[in-house]
Amino acid sequence: MLLVLTTLPDEDAARRIARDMVERGLAACVSIGAPVRSIYRWRGEIEEAFEIPLTIKTADACYDALEQALRAAHPYELPEIVALPVDRGLDAYLHWVDETTGTR
Repeated sequence: MLLVLTTLPDEDAARRIARDMVERGLAACVSIGAPVRSIYRWRGEIEEAFEIPLTIKTADACYDALEQALRAAHPYELPEIVALPVDRGLDAYLHWVDETTGTR
């Protein structure tokens, strides 16, 4: 299992992308977080923005297709897409993620 993290500029985009990933079977679940303030360097300037974080629960085997779908749907020129492996977890939940994404 992987946790894939990304941020979106607004709740509508976050909801649209989250629903699309689940409907396409690329994610078992997507959690939409509360707005966060991001401060970052972009093209030599310090920027500040409110963003909506997504935590995407998916199977490792789905990552390439998920990344491609996220890149195509994401409004940012350079979206944050970071995958973190899940080494341990409740066996039934991990099995559910695999079943839901069609990898088991």
